[in-house]
Amino acid sequence: MADGEIHFAIGTHALISQGVEYHNLGLVVTDEQHRFGVAQRTALAEKGVHPHTLVMSATPIPRTLALILYGDLDVSIIDQLPPGRKPIETYSVPSSYHPRLYAFIRKQVESGRQVYVICPMVETNDELPDERKAVTEYATTLQRDVFPDLKVAFVHGKMKAAEKDKVMGAFARRETDILVSTTVVEVGVDVPNASLMIVENAERFGLSQLHQLRGRVGRGQHQSYCVLVSDNQNEETKQRLKVMTQTGDGFKIAEEDLRLRGPGDFFGVRQHGLPGLKIADIGCDTNLLKEAQDAAARVLNADPDLTRHPATAARIAEMFTAAENTLN
Repeated sequence: MADGEIHFAIGTHALISQGVEYHNLGLVVTDEQHRFGVAQRTALAEKGVHPHTLVMSATPIPRTLALILYGDLDVSIIDQLPPGRKPIETYSVPSSYHPRLYAFIRKQVESGRQVYVICPMVETNDELPDERKAVTEYATTLQRDVFPDLKVAFVHGKMKAAEKDKVMGAFARRETDILVSTTVVEVGVDVPNASLMIVENAERFGLSQLHQLRGRVGRGQHQSYCVLVSDNQNEETKQRLKVMTQTGDGFKIAEEDLRLRGPGDFFGVRQHGLPGLKIADIGCDTNLLKEAQDAAARVLNADPDLTRHPATAARIAEMFTAAENTLN
């Protein structure tokens, strides 16, 4: 790459590691941007001299947070389903619905479709003794007691990569009817024939995570469904799950998640350098934040080096220094 013999490089975080050099880096594309931090995105861009930069993510975040995280970029939003796809019907039900769910699973399989069942854990423990909460036990129960005539498989993050690939490959080839899994299938899985997603103990997942899981179905021309199973009677939990049944808009879901949980869950360690807001409310002040962003753009267009705004320049320098010290 340093000699220019390689024109196109695809890689992991290794592409931004020390010692990796590029002959003339002109374009940087970051997929699944939410898995990278602001500093990592900057580090990759700094491998070249002002390369074009494109970052992509399907993980929903609030519009306010998008303005902060991507304030230095032009943001484009794709908010339509691909041609031919139908909205996913989503329902929230208690565990007493399991007999009806099992009948619905069988109906889907008999129609030629396939089914995901998501569990929050790999194995049962004292905290969650119910086998429906654990992938391995639940898959065994479904195969032995509920669907002995169907093909049930399971996959989870503790399995070796080759083993996971084998299971997912069989599911993609329609050799498996029901796949019991953890959130390992949350992204990057495309099985258009799958039409039903059941999430056990849905209260244990964040709204954005549930939205991502739901997106594993509805990828073909068939009507698809997502069923969120929970016996949790907490009012906030019931409200969160109700949001999932009312909209498929990732921004609305993320904004409701922000309103209910607060910004702490969004400002993870991967996003070092983000300023805390002392007055503004990140959940409500989207318009004000956009006005501030537009005002900053006007100032920079008229005075790129901030020579006429020395106090602002000094404050920005302080913030960058503080961010660098935090990272180091």
